[in-house]
Amino acid sequence: MSRSEPSNPFAAPAPTLGMERLLLVGTGALHAWQLPTWVSWLRLTYPDLALRTVVTRSAERFVTRPALDALSGSETLVDEWPAGGSARAVHVELAQWADAVLVYPATVNFISRYAAGITDTPVLLALQCLQAPVAVAPCLPPGADRSETVREHLATLAARSNVVVAPTTAALSVTTGRHDAQVPPPLPAVIERLEAKRTALRAEAA
Repeated sequence: MSRSEPSNPFAAPAPTLGMERLLLVGTGALHAWQLPTWVSWLRLTYPDLALRTVVTRSAERFVTRPALDALSGSETLVDEWPAGGSARAVHVELAQWADAVLVYPATVNFISRYAAGITDTPVLLALQCLQAPVAVAPCLPPGADRSETVREHLATLAARSNVVVAPTTAALSVTTGRHDAQVPPPLPAVIERLEAKRTALRAEAA
């Protein structure tokens, strides 16, 4: 845990939430292990919120779909195209269903592909097809925050009208043993930024 992280993120008041349907996407960073906790928090804090979860194959190294199924109350999808083809257009379903999207945690790989407009998975294609607000919570390995390429990709996303990029917090790297990793803030802080973006977009549309 980072020294700058609050000792108990659950102690802070929950932000007001006006959205009805949230798509939560987990990618393959170590912080994906926290998803069951945060899914439980979402269900308890916002009982009227419809929640759908999607994970990448790499995220399954740190979290299981059965756990997320049980806690979210819906089937957790894998972010890949169905084998053998399917008449189901998952990317269209997701893009049209979501009032907002939260990518938590977001790896360098996901951030780079999203920023570059790569659409080789249902979620990445859905993100390019929706106008709903999107929050990206980066989880960066040691040194990635100093990469010009990573910084450019994060800036590209932050410049999009419907995207908010959450600030990272320095944290202990399990590899180096130093506080040189950059991890997402607690999910409530990201939810607050996502709701602010949603409110701003609604005001602009009006």
